[in-house]
Amino acid sequence: MKKHFYGYNIVISGFFIQGISIGAMFTYGVFFREFQSEFGWSRGLISGASSLAFFIMGVGAIFFGTLNDRIGPRIILTISGIFLGIGFLLMSLLNTPWQLYLFYGCFVSIGFSTHDVITLSTVARWFVRLRGRMTGLTKVGTGVGQFAMPIVATALIASYGWRNAYLMIGGFSLISLVMVAQLMKLDPQSIGVLPDGESDLSFDSSTKAIEESLSSQKAFRSRQFWILCFIEFAVFFCLFTIIIHIVPHARDLGMSPAVSAAVLSTIGSISIVGRLVTGSLIDRIGGKRSLIFCFTVLIGSLALLQLATTTWMMFLFAVFYGFAHGGFFTVMSPLIAESFGTDALGQLFGVVLFVGTLGGTIGPTASGYIFDITGSYQASFATLAGFAILGLLLALLLVSKHGKL
Repeated sequence: MKKHFYGYNIVISGFFIQGISIGAMFTYGVFFREFQSEFGWSRGLISGASSLAFFIMGVGAIFFGTLNDRIGPRIILTISGIFLGIGFLLMSLLNTPWQLYLFYGCFVSIGFSTHDVITLSTVARWFVRLRGRMTGLTKVGTGVGQFAMPIVATALIASYGWRNAYLMIGGFSLISLVMVAQLMKLDPQSIGVLPDGESDLSFDSSTKAIEESLSSQKAFRSRQFWILCFIEFAVFFCLFTIIIHIVPHARDLGMSPAVSAAVLSTIGSISIVGRLVTGSLIDRIGGKRSLIFCFTVLIGSLALLQLATTTWMMFLFAVFYGFAHGGFFTVMSPLIAESFGTDALGQLFGVVLFVGTLGGTIGPTASGYIFDITGSYQASFATLAGFAILGLLLALLLVSKHGKL
């Protein structure tokens, strides 16, 4: 009987880390109106805290990704889990804007900064032939969290108030993330096995060729790497703006809090399909074509959002957008590994994520202030479509392995 491959433990652990971390992130839009109602804060001010969080996430991704290449994921994920849990616990004490920016923008963001760069770069080291599918399965955890956590948060707020809801989410996140982090290991070599659970005979020369790696210095000098960075900027500008503002937008259209949260949850649930399909596509057609496919679906969904004025149209938008959303968060780590190998994957992925989070920093805040000025999201949504088209054009410039043009 073939021995159980520990790489599957890595995927399962990554699944739970993704689900808890990103599920918690997705609750911010649910709490958005609570802050407005209790404190009278503007949408620009509230969006600014999430934008600060995205920026710190990006800085943390570079730092923790580089550190992961050296010391492995267990200690890093333990520390980030503590920060995320404590940050949410402190949000129950919120009274002033500076506390919002400190508790959420700083503490919680450190917890968020590791969920992708650590889990996905670790999965990429444990798998080669199955890298896309295993990355997709890991990212399904994100979709489950995106679906479940907004519903749970809405129910907790309705039953216990938003402060107690933060206490319960924070306590659960702290305990769960620290426990799951103990199962993570850097790579198969650390326990004396090969990627994909292969034997020495089946790990052939063609598989090894895939894993030829460029140093981070050589990768930084390639045009391919910086194209990937600008693509991630465009992606995050669009995706994080939607995450933060789609619930307030649905409420503006007259939807109830529960229905508005359900739109967000629909995005999360459909993103599961997007992650699984895109993960399989990556292993079959490669990262570039998979990325182009995701951009095509995103552009279509944003065109639909411009026209959506009824509940059924918003849910239709959520279906198409959710598919693209899941695909984007699956494709980048395998695409970087495909282009540059895995020796410096944590650092390279961290830099790409940092540039992406600059887009995630600018997009939600700009959209919040545009709404404060115009009273509408139409100009913001048109801007998102423009960034999606730009991302598609950049994706067409990508080439396959190792950044050779």
